[in-house]
Amino acid sequence: MSRPMNTEKRAELLGQVVEYLQGHGLANMSLSPLAEEIGTTKRMLLYYFGSRGNLLTRALAASRPDAHAMFDTVEDAADLRRSARALWKAITVGEQAGPIRMLLQLLSLAATDPDEYGDLARETVEVMIGPIADAVGRLGHPREVARERATLLVSGLRGLCQDRLVTGDAARTDAAAFHLIETVVEPGR
Repeated sequence: MSRPMNTEKRAELLGQVVEYLQGHGLANMSLSPLAEEIGTTKRMLLYYFGSRGNLLTRALAASRPDAHAMFDTVEDAADLRRSARALWKAITVGEQAGPIRMLLQLLSLAATDPDEYGDLARETVEVMIGPIADAVGRLGHPREVARERATLLVSGLRGLCQDRLVTGDAARTDAAAFHLIETVVEPGR
């Protein structure tokens, strides 16, 4: 009879993996150097996560913003505006400022290696769009319109975040993000 998995150890390893990936990137990630860097073995990583792909999936899931927590309570335009601004803050100067680099790498890798990274990238995008589209829909917009606005918000903020990482221009990207948020919340303005 096998021992039950130590969930605390798994969570600890996952945190170390996320930190490693933020510093080293996703491309060409190999389990052996990762394991050595975080003080474990490839065998232990496989025991806790099953495969390299599953490890990447779990690391990305653990490091992305919880869109449900941010957008599930949206009831009006002011709530949507506040939640979208909170998302922008999280990915630029908050707790998501480091993990967003992993997401940007994943999307780039999916564009050039869709067989390896495509499914994971699509899932990662949908995890953000779905809850935001639901929030926009609660404001009375048809599902298709709500998904379009959510896509505009998610993709627009992600692009502006990448711009900010590359240029360091916080004032310009903040202004553009706030304009984008207003466009999504109140497109007639």
